[in-house]
Amino acid sequence: MTPRIMLLAAAAAALAGAAAADTIRIATFNASMNRNAAGELRADLESGTNQQLRTIAEIIQRVDPDVLLINEFDYEAAGDLPALFNSNYLNIGQNVSGAGPAAPVDYAYSFTAPSNTGVASGFDLDNNGSVGGPNDAKGFGFFEGQFGMAVFSKYEIDAANARTFQNFLWKDMPGARLPVDPADGAAWYSDEDLAVLPLSSKSHWDLPVIVGGETVHLLASHPTPPVFDGPEDRNGLRNADEIRFWADYVNGEDYFYDDLGGLGGLGADAKFVIVGDLNSDPVDGDSLPGAAQQLLDDPLVNTSLTPGSEGGVDAASRQGGANLSHVGDPFFDTADFADSAPGNLRADYVLPSATLDLIAAGVFWPKPNDPLFALAGDFPFPSSDHRLVWVDVAVSPAPIPLPAAAWLLLGGLGALGLAGRRRA
Repeated sequence: MTPRIMLLAAAAAALAGAAAADTIRIATFNASMNRNAAGELRADLESGTNQQLRTIAEIIQRVDPDVLLINEFDYEAAGDLPALFNSNYLNIGQNVSGAGPAAPVDYAYSFTAPSNTGVASGFDLDNNGSVGGPNDAKGFGFFEGQFGMAVFSKYEIDAANARTFQNFLWKDMPGARLPVDPADGAAWYSDEDLAVLPLSSKSHWDLPVIVGGETVHLLASHPTPPVFDGPEDRNGLRNADEIRFWADYVNGEDYFYDDLGGLGGLGADAKFVIVGDLNSDPVDGDSLPGAAQQLLDDPLVNTSLTPGSEGGVDAASRQGGANLSHVGDPFFDTADFADSAPGNLRADYVLPSATLDLIAAGVFWPKPNDPLFALAGDFPFPSSDHRLVWVDVAVSPAPIPLPAAAWLLLGGLGALGLAGRRRA
């Protein structure tokens, strides 16, 4: 190879290396780590021996996501529960399945923040004539922080620029789907109710994750189930608007305000991944028709691959019941619900932006003949009634500006010219 070709090849390799993409695995898992009373999850995390938590940890170790949202992870103000799960369970190779010890995983970064669940509103939100209890909380919960969220990451979370929307009021969403009393058409919520009622039943988080020098916004939430209400469908309507929040946010709508007073939505061409148990199947179940499509049909969202599993197909066939009348393909199911109703559904989502390349996707739902089936199982579940959902995306760095690329090549050519003169 001549010196000229060698230098040109080196310059091209440098350009290619600068543009190399980082492939990362991003996952969501409603792990049912909620407990019946405040402090119980802490006790289980500190013990390091809780069988359900060991099973959940092994699932995470088998899939090995780089960034993971866990829904239904109780919140405490101390903020150290994610670190306890990391050190006492995830850092220890688990073998609940008996398939051989899983490799430990370690998350250098984690994030958690307050949840609306169990926070008293002071008003009769379910209109049953009394004030108090989980249905009158800002988000359903028997104590503050129950059913919260936590994020684990091998990549830096830019916590200084994180945005939370726990206090964004439902009434402040333009065109909010506020319920009415079907008996007389009157507003279900009073003005006093709406002055304290947030949109988010838990919270909505925008967490900047730094990958190869690029920022990927992890957009995490857990909308309320669209059931457990009456004909006014207050939970179904809230669920649909909690999902719509992200559709408006990624499209740069300007009506948002975060908990620190920051305004506006996401900037144009941003890289993002929407994650969470959205409690909305596109075609089956009880959510408002079209609720999930607010994201699935958005051109800013990359839906070129849909996570799925043969275990979901097997479960629907074995369990029968409502599953036999479903319109959706059970390959895409992510939750194993009651066979009578609603049956298994696609409830959990990992939706990257169109600015990210979607490489692979899956749902951790082993079939009964798989040694790892013991981690997911059938009811009563050893881990959760939801399955971990993951996608692999390629995060390409920002392109080198043309002038910089040109100078790099010219530098190589200049070196060739200088070498030629020296030889002469």
